[in-house]
Amino acid sequence: MAQPTSIVSLMFLTILLIFSSLACFTNAKTHYHGFVVQATKVTRLCKTRNSIMVNGQFPGPTLEVNNGDSLVIKVVNKAKYNVTIHWHGVRQIRTAWADGPEFITQCPIRPGQSYTYRFTISGQEGTLWWHAHSSWLRATVYGAIVIHPKQGDSYPFPKPNRDSVIMLGEWWNANPIDVINEARRTGGAPNVSDAYTINGKPGDLYNCSSKDTIKVPMSSGETNIVRVINAALNQQLFFKIANHKFTVVGADASYVKPFTTSVLMLGPGQTTDVLIKGDQTPGRYYMAARAYASAQGAPFDNTTTTAILEYTTAKSNSSKPVMPTLPPFNDTNTATAFTSSFRSPGKTLVPKTVDENLFITAGLGINKCPPKAKASTCQAPNNTRFTASMNNVSFVLPSNFSLLQAHHNGIPGVFTTDFPAKPPVTFDYTGNVSRSLWQPTRGTKVYKLKYGDKVQVVLQGTSIFTAENHPIHLHGYDFYVVAEGFGNFNPKTDTSKFNLVDPPLRNTVSLPVNGWAVIRFVADNPGTWIMHCHLDVHIGWGLAMVFVVDNGVGLMESLQQPPKDLPRC
Repeated sequence: MAQPTSIVSLMFLTILLIFSSLACFTNAKTHYHGFVVQATKVTRLCKTRNSIMVNGQFPGPTLEVNNGDSLVIKVVNKAKYNVTIHWHGVRQIRTAWADGPEFITQCPIRPGQSYTYRFTISGQEGTLWWHAHSSWLRATVYGAIVIHPKQGDSYPFPKPNRDSVIMLGEWWNANPIDVINEARRTGGAPNVSDAYTINGKPGDLYNCSSKDTIKVPMSSGETNIVRVINAALNQQLFFKIANHKFTVVGADASYVKPFTTSVLMLGPGQTTDVLIKGDQTPGRYYMAARAYASAQGAPFDNTTTTAILEYTTAKSNSSKPVMPTLPPFNDTNTATAFTSSFRSPGKTLVPKTVDENLFITAGLGINKCPPKAKASTCQAPNNTRFTASMNNVSFVLPSNFSLLQAHHNGIPGVFTTDFPAKPPVTFDYTGNVSRSLWQPTRGTKVYKLKYGDKVQVVLQGTSIFTAENHPIHLHGYDFYVVAEGFGNFNPKTDTSKFNLVDPPLRNTVSLPVNGWAVIRFVADNPGTWIMHCHLDVHIGWGLAMVFVVDNGVGLMESLQQPPKDLPRC
């Protein structure tokens, strides 16, 4: 029989545990924000034009929260275009209605209408971001999400002296919506950007830009965290700071095993948290970014954007900054050395076995010119139109309902569940591909998963038309990148390269040019989740597919009911 003192001790310990749990919930906050999307006059590169922005800011507001906090964000659309906002990388556990991709989880917010996004940050710390997920609006509609540790918790490294956000972007002198609409009309590739930007400003090397160059302060002896986000529409970017090294400590709101590098490479959608030390001679040092252009022969913006790391202890703030030497545009070796350096800081929950094993090709394609079409509408090579696909299916967005509405309400005819788990034809994916395989089929096809399925996806790049690096983003999930390589994936030999001990956790993976990557995740979040290339020109061409994840057992494994103000189609 238990002693009375033992029972009292056990009861006291139980009460303490209950109060500590309640304290965690009590410390979590709910943050309320208002986003007004509207046209705002802005001047860049000697030209003034109207750009679509949030609250008149470019980039838009930075959302600063702690792990465990909730966000309630009312988005009012005062622009002339439909809009949605995607909270890139937020898991959206049971709140798929708040994820944001147009016609996937919601219908767009029409001009003059509004929608309130409600979601919780759960188990994520570091840097994410938000952006428009309608047409090319995200060229100027984006901002950072900074997630600090839970109240009372600390970073797994000494607290930095300063905290800076660096958002890399692209700028067109023309209206980006006009740029993509013209490309859709002609069937050709859209015009490349006129500049890259750092926190919305092109920097010293462009016309009419030097007085607005972003300056980032640093004091001698400090260790500061810099949160780098690639918000560019269509371009992977190298990033360096002259004479300074980076200690990489996080990516996509997950901590990583720290490693040192002098250069970063981020695909659109990716974030990287780095520590930098004020260990150089006090002065001014350029932060610079320019393209990693992996597609042979494809046009790209070859300019360089800059900001200035400025020591507060420098004798002069007018001296010419030191310029870093950036890698060559096509430096795949440097890009690969960087992306393959990531590891999780400890043992992970990566699935050791899989229930669903998919092999998905990702690449470009060519559609023949439709009969009787004007030559001006078939401006891709040899009188064709550009397209793109996964497993030879070029994804088509629905228009009358979102996929999530159709799935949740059992509406027939919106999508089919026959997305193939492997390519319909086996071929030399990275070799000389027969022209008969260049034209994909079109469809709104999804792949169904049961709640709790352990999923492996082998992503295989193709050389159809041209091979290039594709940043592949999966909504609603973080996934483990267990391996990557070049050439055609070989299941007999390449499985020996799998890292099932400490693979990095990401939401966007760089699929190597003419290569492959393998990801794993557990389907523990019900909803309709798009996986797509984060080069916006490619998603518009159809380089996407959707996972439909069924509810599990009970309330906590089921999708919440749709909000009352969910936009109608």
